[in-house]
Amino acid sequence: MEKLAFPGRIFFAIALVGFGILQFIYGDFIPGRAPAFPADVPGRLVWAYLSGAILITAGIAIAGNVRAPIAAILVGFVIFVWALLRHIPEVVAVQNGITITNMGKALALFGGAFAVAGSVTRNSTYKGSKKDGASIVGATGEGGSWLTAGRLLWTGRICLGAFLILGGVEHFIYPQFVATLVPAWIPGAFFWTYFAGVALNAGGAGMILTPTVRPASGLSGLMIFLWVLILHIPRALAAVDAAGARNEWTAVCEALAISGAAFVIAGSARNKEHQEQSV
Repeated sequence: MEKLAFPGRIFFAIALVGFGILQFIYGDFIPGRAPAFPADVPGRLVWAYLSGAILITAGIAIAGNVRAPIAAILVGFVIFVWALLRHIPEVVAVQNGITITNMGKALALFGGAFAVAGSVTRNSTYKGSKKDGASIVGATGEGGSWLTAGRLLWTGRICLGAFLILGGVEHFIYPQFVATLVPAWIPGAFFWTYFAGVALNAGGAGMILTPTVRPASGLSGLMIFLWVLILHIPRALAAVDAAGARNEWTAVCEALAISGAAFVIAGSARNKEHQEQSV
């Protein structure tokens, strides 16, 4: 399981670069599907391009293992502030499946970024000063930082697990819609809709529970990565208009990032993770 952390970080890094490229194409903030930029506030394109550059730079830093914990935490905070927090009023006001799902995606990406930071910090293999990493992230609890590796990974587990459970429940609430996402060449669309719902619920619960975190995270990451290959990429390539292309390529990056975060958690979790996060 330990070997899953490295490809997981690469998947997450590629997704960040993809998000950043999409921001330059569409002139908007992409990760977590944040609410639209306020119409009465100037600077939409400046923010889209600046944050897009941050995402691309962070992805390269994570993939290259250069100041990776700092890059991942920066991305996590940006998604938390600009997407997750801004979704809360929208969810309270609208209360429909789309807004709740978007908030869940923001939660998962925020948690995934923290998990990536924790995985690199725990292994202490990134390039740069270990002292800097400890003072900012608290790699081994040094420096009194709240952001220890155990706490970062624990945050990722809770956020990602909660999102998987939300997605699993939605498979049972909206089976007619979910069934349309199953590729036509795969028979039994409703069977796979409900099967995936059960698998997501089991994976999310298993990720949150310490004794099952490693197999649940690894299997969830594999399932979602298979969806990237057989569902999301074909849908993105088949998109026929700009709105459809934006939605589908965003979904590719989301699924790849979530799969990568799940692999990171599977490869970095320890048997006593619940004890470490409270140190």
